[in-house]
Amino acid sequence: MLNKSNNNFRTTLELLPEKVLQFGTGVLLRGLCDYFIDKANKNGVFNGSIVMVKTTGPDVSEFQAQDNLYTIAVRGLENGEILEENVVIESISRVLSSHTHWEEILKTAENEEIKIVISNTTEVGLQYTEESVEGVCPDTFPAKLTAWLLRRFQTNKAEVVVIPTELIVNNGGILKDLVLKHTEANNLGADFKTWLLSKVRFCSSLVDRIVPGKPNKEELEKFNTELGYVDHLLIKAEVYRLWAIEGENLEEILSFVETDKGVKLEKNIEKYRELKLRLLNAPHTLLCGMAFLSGFNLVKDALNDILMEKYITILMLTELGPAIPLSLDLKTTQRYGREVMDRFRNPYLDHQWLSISLQYTMKMKMRAIPLLLNYYKIFDTVPQYFARCFAAYILFMKVKTEENGKFYGEYEGVKYPINCDSAPYFKEVWNSNNFNEITNNILSNIELWDTDLSLLPGFASNVENHLSNMVHIGVKEVASALNVYA
Repeated sequence: MLNKSNNNFRTTLELLPEKVLQFGTGVLLRGLCDYFIDKANKNGVFNGSIVMVKTTGPDVSEFQAQDNLYTIAVRGLENGEILEENVVIESISRVLSSHTHWEEILKTAENEEIKIVISNTTEVGLQYTEESVEGVCPDTFPAKLTAWLLRRFQTNKAEVVVIPTELIVNNGGILKDLVLKHTEANNLGADFKTWLLSKVRFCSSLVDRIVPGKPNKEELEKFNTELGYVDHLLIKAEVYRLWAIEGENLEEILSFVETDKGVKLEKNIEKYRELKLRLLNAPHTLLCGMAFLSGFNLVKDALNDILMEKYITILMLTELGPAIPLSLDLKTTQRYGREVMDRFRNPYLDHQWLSISLQYTMKMKMRAIPLLLNYYKIFDTVPQYFARCFAAYILFMKVKTEENGKFYGEYEGVKYPINCDSAPYFKEVWNSNNFNEITNNILSNIELWDTDLSLLPGFASNVENHLSNMVHIGVKEVASALNVYA
């Protein structure tokens, strides 16, 4: 087993002072944030360890058995080349359970060297529930954090930087408001509130790395054989990594940011959020119907098809990139676009197009439609690749059967699930055989899009034409016809 006494592993780090308190032991924190801090330590920069807090149960024996060591198996593409790297994370000092070690967790607030608090308690974790923050351990993370900060205030009043990584816009501001709400509700006093507002920095952040987690049994056995030790905490991760932190004048405290290009510390991180939403999430959403109805089950399979790769590249770089509603230079969008393509074609990830189609309509509205509207503002013409993707979306949403309240489409005689709240509406729309009626009904539905898309010049007629052709000659054939002229 992987631990410090295993002859097949040699630690490269001495015992480091504790500098980070981390709420959460999940794979994203372990595969991204802890990866960056460990890398900095190994480069002699940050020189600090992490106290992990497990909030989901009392058992921390897996970590203890391995001396808090675990392996990240990094697999994927970088600049088009295969990259395989096994990294043993050595920067975890202790793993404590909030169920059984609450006083020990609070005592870390008395250590002035711990100036950083990181969290990932999922989006549900950033909600308010009225409860006491004194005495027994509170149930919710914001209340736990308030209790920890109160102990800090009562003992040394040293500054703290709080960096939530939950996937919510303005997660730093939201967490700050929740802590202030607990402060008021628990009557913690004006002095504590003044200290909070002056000495505690809540920094919003954005994290992005696919960390599938622990491999299946067969794959884990292969890793263990390759590594020469058994690691029950091993996780897989893609090559791409991003931790964008919003803040200023924090380079000294967050010194780990300088050792990896994937960590960004900037005054405003909106551009990273927009790039992810518009050039990673939006293409995923736009293409899932097109790719699936072209015969591709996995994302990487579509990228290994020359025609589809060309289609996706042109869609991203000529239509979506220029339509991002921020002033981003061409080099930035193209570089990010190339990184996305490497992520899409990662041979180690089996990402199914059908799983991406979950809540298809909502994702189209949130991720893709703003790009369509902005494209028209800028160019006042039809984005041809987008229009074909929209036609494929309409065709994908054609309900063939309904069973026990579940809806199914059909591709080449095989049914597939349509897991979308708008499925009943599409079932009704597809009762018509008139492509003009179907297209205009969907595009003009303000309840779906908050606007009438049929008013965009030329868009409805293009979508209708592509939809008709897809039904009669095939989806991939329609994509092929476009690429001839690209």
